[in-house]
Amino acid sequence: MNRSFLLKNQLWHFLSLPILIFVSYHLASSHLGVDSFLNIQDTHWFWICILIPVAHQVIVWLVFRLQLAYDLFTRWFGKWDLVVWAVIFLPFLPLRFISIAFLGLSNSGTLPVPRAPAMITGIVLLVPALYTIWSVFYHFGVIRAIGGDHFRVRYRNMPLVREGAFKITPNAMYTLAFLALYSIALFTLSSAALITALFQHIYVWVHYYCTERPDMAVIYGSER
Repeated sequence: MNRSFLLKNQLWHFLSLPILIFVSYHLASSHLGVDSFLNIQDTHWFWICILIPVAHQVIVWLVFRLQLAYDLFTRWFGKWDLVVWAVIFLPFLPLRFISIAFLGLSNSGTLPVPRAPAMITGIVLLVPALYTIWSVFYHFGVIRAIGGDHFRVRYRNMPLVREGAFKITPNAMYTLAFLALYSIALFTLSSAALITALFQHIYVWVHYYCTERPDMAVIYGSER
């Protein structure tokens, strides 16, 4: 493999990221400085909510590309490579949701919508999100979901999953699971949480187009 593949499409990643951060802060700034949660101001929670997905997706890019180009994790950790990767990767997922919940609690009441419609909308969005999370565990598998096909041939030889939420859309993890972030923002009536939910949702699609699709083209011979 051409080792320049490490940086393939990352120019667009790192050009879009500061724009997304700037726009998100510009939209959220007038709603911040309201209150705190766990003695941490909502402004600080906002930046935590931005930094967690940025750290997550930059780490994923580096590990995936270094694994594909140099087999780095397998050379370092041998048969434990996927275990080590799971330990690194998985904590970021609950941290995304927890940090937005804490932001919402510190910024509660800044979303100018009636509570009842917000609660109903939040529940409506939460249903497909939870169904998708269940589908990942039941139909897809956690190891495959965290990028097992970058590490093992057997995951590359598995058929595409078309069951559960993946029957609705083949990219259910990005399309539907992230709706839970909006639910949290609506349940807490937080404008800042809603804006960071939107940031995370857009930014994960940046990851998809800049990292995942090029990786799939290398792994499977075509983008899917």
